[in-house]
Amino acid sequence: MRYDRTAILLHWVVGLAVLCQFALGWWMLDVPKDPPGVRAGWFNLHKSIGITIAAFVVLRLLWRMHRPPPVLPASLPQLQRAAAAATHWGLYACMLVLPLSGYLGSSFTKYPIKLYGVVLPHWGWEWPAAKSLMSSIHLGAAWCLAALLALHVGAALWHALRRDGLFTRMWPA
Repeated sequence: MRYDRTAILLHWVVGLAVLCQFALGWWMLDVPKDPPGVRAGWFNLHKSIGITIAAFVVLRLLWRMHRPPPVLPASLPQLQRAAAAATHWGLYACMLVLPLSGYLGSSFTKYPIKLYGVVLPHWGWEWPAAKSLMSSIHLGAAWCLAALLALHVGAALWHALRRDGLFTRMWPA
């Protein structure tokens, strides 16, 4: 049994956006601070994309609550079922912790938080220790997400090679 079209679309939109966000996130760290404004522009784009991904993840979770995923085949071992569930919920957790820690970290600086140019409310104040903590959480969640993505993609490819039907459940028809 396959996922419905909306679930498949949300899966691939979020997946591709996350991969692009990773590339942008790592690349922008090397953007020089001079001339002023260039680096800030890339960081604001990164923040905007992160907030957008978070909105899609929430939409995906709401859709999943409304339309549960198809039942896994009875032949799938219990350990693989548990690993799949843990990986999926870990992915969701990371995809929510990342934008939250990024937003909060930005709230503890003097710089405005912009969503595609629109200034958002600041929920904090200039507090370097809190900014540092949120940056550490953000980086840790990024590494955790990268590891979980590698596991997820590896498992998907393994199932594709086995031709056991699990890969095609989420592959666009």
